[in-house]
Amino acid sequence: MRFLHQLILALIGTCLLLKIGTAAEKEAPQFIEGTVRVSAEEIVELVEMHDDLVLINSRNNTEKKAPYIEGSVNLSPKDTYSASLARFIHDKTTPVVFYCKDISHDCSAKAAKIAAAEGYLNIYWFRGGIQEWQKKGYPVVQP
Repeated sequence: MRFLHQLILALIGTCLLLKIGTAAEKEAPQFIEGTVRVSAEEIVELVEMHDDLVLINSRNNTEKKAPYIEGSVNLSPKDTYSASLARFIHDKTTPVVFYCKDISHDCSAKAAKIAAAEGYLNIYWFRGGIQEWQKKGYPVVQP
């Protein structure tokens, strides 16, 4: 009976570790090479400084009905490639901000990495995403 009890505890522990490991793997990285990590306040500054700033909402297509930052375009990571980037970012020196839901999602990180690999030079990455934006009281568009 004691063996069975220990086996059950071991299985529960393993399941918990697997669940924690899976969640950690999905979390956005701290930094992305070729990008500048920005906060909500810094996005406001970028909007004021650059008339040509492009905001890309990198959330998956299943989240199209979620709130977004006004003026942003929706481009999920699976739809992010050379031609789709060029459709929204007309010059590789144009400043662009990628964001998604929050730090527990890596959609914007994936999209920003693709843009960096494609040679875009002024990439800003908003790791905190729409969750940080809303938490700080900035306005959103409700679709």
